[in-house]
Amino acid sequence: MKAARWYEAKDIRVETIDEPVIAPGKVKIKVEWTGICGSDLHEYAAGPIFVPVDEPHYVSKDKAPIVMGHEFSGQVAEVGEGVTKVQVGDPVVVEPILSCGECPACKKGKYNLCEHLGFHGLSGGGGGFAEYTMVDEHMVHKMPEGLSYEQGALVEPAAVALHAVRLSKLKAGDKAAVFGAGPIGLLVIEALRAAGASEIYAVELSAERAAKAKELGAREVINPKEENVVERLRELTDGGVDVAFEVTGVPAVLQQTIDSTSFEGETVIVSIWESEASIQPNNIVLQERTVKGIIAYRDIFPAVMELMQQGYFKADKLVTKRIALDDVVTEGFEALMKEKNQVKILVKSQSE
Repeated sequence: MKAARWYEAKDIRVETIDEPVIAPGKVKIKVEWTGICGSDLHEYAAGPIFVPVDEPHYVSKDKAPIVMGHEFSGQVAEVGEGVTKVQVGDPVVVEPILSCGECPACKKGKYNLCEHLGFHGLSGGGGGFAEYTMVDEHMVHKMPEGLSYEQGALVEPAAVALHAVRLSKLKAGDKAAVFGAGPIGLLVIEALRAAGASEIYAVELSAERAAKAKELGAREVINPKEENVVERLRELTDGGVDVAFEVTGVPAVLQQTIDSTSFEGETVIVSIWESEASIQPNNIVLQERTVKGIIAYRDIFPAVMELMQQGYFKADKLVTKRIALDDVVTEGFEALMKEKNQVKILVKSQSE
């Protein structure tokens, strides 16, 4: 079968590898659509971050080259002995977290905080940029009627956004700002709308993404090249937002995000970082602000699909390009590096 495998930064190859062979407790999936994630782009541009290179990953027992792709939907092609959750033909999405089940976080059910955290499609074991992949039964969620496979490919990134908002201190009626209107930032805007935020502001350089942010619920979008972001946000909100979300991974933006909040405000860091960022702790201390990080999601995929059925996180508003697996590097990764008007690119794993 065809698959896109990561060898090193700037080296992803579409090549022929063996199809996975079904095993007890496993589900083999015929992949339909896979999204290119910001994490994938980090691995392509400056990895390895989650990709195991020197030693095999603790859970997957795999190391580079690995099949990429962790935001995907597909159809159950085969089930292993003992599998009861799904059957052949079911449309499914995959919650791609690899966790050990043994560490303190896992024992408390917080599997996204696993000491050995990895992701199917980033840390080995297969991935969505392939015609077929195979996962443990517990990672599979059957899609409800009415959701398309394209919509299914957005469940994973929407779960990141919803988890970020749910773990924040935001209450209905609060004001929020989202720094970065890429795919996750846009999904955070929608999650904030679902959570009842009264005012949502976005900070974004790209005119196309700014327009999309407004379409999805941002009251105003501030261009940091044209205005002082912190001053403008404090002016618009009479002193700062209740919660700000950092979704850029750009070091200079972190301090702006913190400074945009009111006294006792909260900053939620959603980004995965390629480098360190400096902040002035007094800006936190003297206003009794809080800063917290979130990683991935847990126990949230069913809620995301329920919101999708209510009209949130719609693929037709977020997907800007659809490409074939053969073109994943040139029309996918390279396009996202160069074209800031792109929002979400989906990759079709099956040849027509």
